[in-house]
Amino acid sequence: MSVRQAIWGEKQGAIEASLKEVDEDLFRYIRDFAYEEVLARPGLDLKTRELLAITALIALGSPKELATHLEGALRVGATEEEVREAILQSALFLGFPRALAAMKLFHKVLKGRGPAHPREG
Repeated sequence: MSVRQAIWGEKQGAIEASLKEVDEDLFRYIRDFAYEEVLARPGLDLKTRELLAITALIALGSPKELATHLEGALRVGATEEEVREAILQSALFLGFPRALAAMKLFHKVLKGRGPAHPREG
């Protein structure tokens, strides 16, 4: 399974189409370098990499990408509690407004996953 498939799950096709629409070359850089080279490196498991991505995207204020990686973290094995703790930790270094916005987005992501995904932790 590719890193993209592990993180994006059933949304892989839609995400790839959306990225290609923006720019084909940029899509290839994201696909080949970011996902299949950097994120596939040994040394950190994918769950840890996704938790790090969450904090970086909170810092950048990128809600669309943050939502993708909140879902991705859950897909690759992070518990709801671990994601929540990553968001809470970000408040110390990035500020409460960013953490609050991220937590609200996380709640939307959880609601979108439906009752088949009970709260973990």
